[in-house]
Amino acid sequence: MYYQYRTLESDTFDSIALDFYNDEFKATDIIKLNPHFADVILFEANIILKIPVLDTPTSSTLPPWKR
Repeated sequence: MYYQYRTLESDTFDSIALDFYNDEFKATDIIKLNPHFADVILFEANIILKIPVLDTPTSSTLPPWKR
């Protein structure tokens, strides 16, 4: 399952991951779903990307200030 996202001029995988997941390190999940754009550094406007719906863990062993 995934969302579709239309890029804005100068979007990056990191910035998109930060917007969607509040975590730029999730960019690899987006790249995996869009391998034909893996070499793109800065996107042009109006490119359609698939953004994976990631499961959020129901419980965590991390303390509350690190969740």
